[in-house]
Amino acid sequence: MTNTENKKNDYEWGEGVFTLLSWFKKEKVKNARVLVAGAGALGNEVVKDLALFGIGHIYVVDFDRIELSNLTRSVLFREEDAYNHSYKAEIVAKRAVEINPQIKVVPIVGNLFSEVGFGLYRSVDVVIGCLDSRIARYLLNRLSMRAGKTWIDGSIENMTGVVRVYTPNLCCYECGLSREEFNHIMLRTGCADVVRTQSSAGRIATTPVSASIIGAMQVQEAMKIIHLDDDGANQFTTLQGKVLRYEGLTNSTNIYKFASWKKNCPAHERWEPVIEGNDLSATLSVKEVLSRLKVLLGAKTVEINMRNNKFIDKIISDQPEKEFQIMLPESKLDEYINNDAELKKLSYRTLFHKSFYENIDTGFPYQDLTLQQIGIPLFDVVQVSTEKGQFYVELSGDAPTFI
Repeated sequence: MTNTENKKNDYEWGEGVFTLLSWFKKEKVKNARVLVAGAGALGNEVVKDLALFGIGHIYVVDFDRIELSNLTRSVLFREEDAYNHSYKAEIVAKRAVEINPQIKVVPIVGNLFSEVGFGLYRSVDVVIGCLDSRIARYLLNRLSMRAGKTWIDGSIENMTGVVRVYTPNLCCYECGLSREEFNHIMLRTGCADVVRTQSSAGRIATTPVSASIIGAMQVQEAMKIIHLDDDGANQFTTLQGKVLRYEGLTNSTNIYKFASWKKNCPAHERWEPVIEGNDLSATLSVKEVLSRLKVLLGAKTVEINMRNNKFIDKIISDQPEKEFQIMLPESKLDEYINNDAELKKLSYRTLFHKSFYENIDTGFPYQDLTLQQIGIPLFDVVQVSTEKGQFYVELSGDAPTFI
């Protein structure tokens, strides 16, 4: 063991500093688990502050790579990261551990909706959204509500920033959308049988000051959620059901009530109870998982619903009419098209119609593929239909990868 490694064990992070705070509960913070969605400017600030507080387990989700333009407002990125086209999530995780070697930071390079197991959402104390689109917020809200978790949304533009805290049974992002905003999201996420090319979003001008202020407020709210008593009581005044708006141009900060919770909103769906499948993993074949599900649920027939990420068998172009064998989860389709010269060229002038599988049972023709290969991530919760009813089953065999 090196001298540096020995020194890491000579002290406990925050001892004699945070422990002087009357409200700070060392064990709660050390054992806390936080999921950070987005590793851009806000994500950098949020993870940096979580690391400084000594949050024991941090999960960083982002599918994007670092560009030179990110360097002006992202404290954890370096010039070589941009030249190496490194993944944001991986670099943020690496630098966070350099700040505090006593924490665990797990990077997840992928989409927060289709490539992050729902078991992970269930396992964390709070979710922090550092996102830059309505669609991503819409999806994160659905997952957080489904898991019964509070999520803290942050957004920045120019010298302005906003923080909102969404909590089940109090405030929901989807409930607060205008009809125009909701229709825009449905247009981009709907039409399951048609491939719509994704238009690239323009960059939003902002400043490192806005990112640091809003990111710090998000972490402060997260610390309040982490310090909730076992009965849910909180000694703090929180932003739950409220919105904080910071305006740098006028040096003003305002807080408004924003508790929008509409009856029968589809985002309020809860996946419970969840059955833990300790011998189930996304690394197993479809055939093996279906067999084990029958035993676990005592059912004769089982069917896995692929509502999060349909399996695309083939796509057919309109002009010219041509069929392409794909055999990939829907989340990988855009990348596949962009990396195929013929498909990329066609995508500019035609629509692709999908032939897909939304439900997986013994009639699925690719039984030897693993759950990961068909679009079900590690540590996910699968929705299973049987002759006895519907069940939610966690792939708990994957838990050691994250916990």
